[in-house]
Amino acid sequence: MLLICIMAVPKQRQTKSRRDRRRGGQKKLETKLVVKCSNCGMPSLPHHACSHCGFYKGEQVIKGTDLKKNKTK
Repeated sequence: MLLICIMAVPKQRQTKSRRDRRRGGQKKLETKLVVKCSNCGMPSLPHHACSHCGFYKGEQVIKGTDLKKNKTK
């Protein structure tokens, strides 16, 4: 007697975007890198102006400390 095993076969090929979306949850999320401001010493994102004092690369480019108040308005 001959036994035939029939395997499940997908009807259509999955697109790259669906495949990548499925695999996306497996990637480890990295923490954001935080550096100290050279002017005031507060933590800030690299290559961004300091939100506390407004300095970037030794020059004041924006007003500091009032940034959070202006965002809520």
